[in-house]
Amino acid sequence: MEDPQITSTGVATSTPKVLIVMADYGHDPTETAVPYTAFKNAGYDVKFATETGRPPRCDKRMLEGFTQKLLGAKKEVVSLYKKMAVSDEMRHPLSWSAPGFAFAPFDLVLFPGGHDKAVRQLIDSPVVHALVLDYFPQTRKPSRKVVAAVCHGVMALSESKDAAGRSVLRDCVTTALPAKFEQAAYWSTRAVLGDYYKTYGHGSDDVETAIKKVLADPSQFKASLNPGPFTVEDEHYNYISARYPGDAEVFAEEIIKLFESFNRIV
Repeated sequence: MEDPQITSTGVATSTPKVLIVMADYGHDPTETAVPYTAFKNAGYDVKFATETGRPPRCDKRMLEGFTQKLLGAKKEVVSLYKKMAVSDEMRHPLSWSAPGFAFAPFDLVLFPGGHDKAVRQLIDSPVVHALVLDYFPQTRKPSRKVVAAVCHGVMALSESKDAAGRSVLRDCVTTALPAKFEQAAYWSTRAVLGDYYKTYGHGSDDVETAIKKVLADPSQFKASLNPGPFTVEDEHYNYISARYPGDAEVFAEEIIKLFESFNRIV
């Protein structure tokens, strides 16, 4: 964060630098636009990054047509997305594959989710894995650096493994898209959308199963089947995770609260 300034009330304030890491296409608009808007409203310095610096586009199925009306972003979120899409930071993102690029200059690195197969560009990227391996240890408390991920975005972390095959999430508690949510969406839409809700195709592991495989103990995966907002914060790292678009607002609020906790009375 920028050097803190002390206000007349003795409170240290600073401006967090946020990076939203994305594939070129396919992320969920709610999981992207809701946190983005919350961070901008809080006065944060927000940047985006894609592989080559091309402007990202969120999943159009969640933004238009019958899929939007039945399963996609709410009307108000579509409005937030349209504003975000024309912002200078989204039209001119950084490149996470550029030589010398690192997450280190940022105070928060956020990974939104999305079902479209195109998000595998991010989840499967060895470049992203190396960036995460470098950054995630820097979030160990009492650090002021933060990682946050929602839904499939958690897989960008779970798939980031060291030379011994250990994921950065191995010793963390986390949530992500619950298997029952994923299966319900898949089977209820399969006749119309095929395997859209299976990012790695029919027969592949659910997100929950894939993540549990890299944890030291499967009990570290925390899930709630209540549709109300649900987030998880790790005890040892400044790492916050959420399950799906319904968590996005509280997910952003919890991240902002964490940064506020860094700015205690001096």
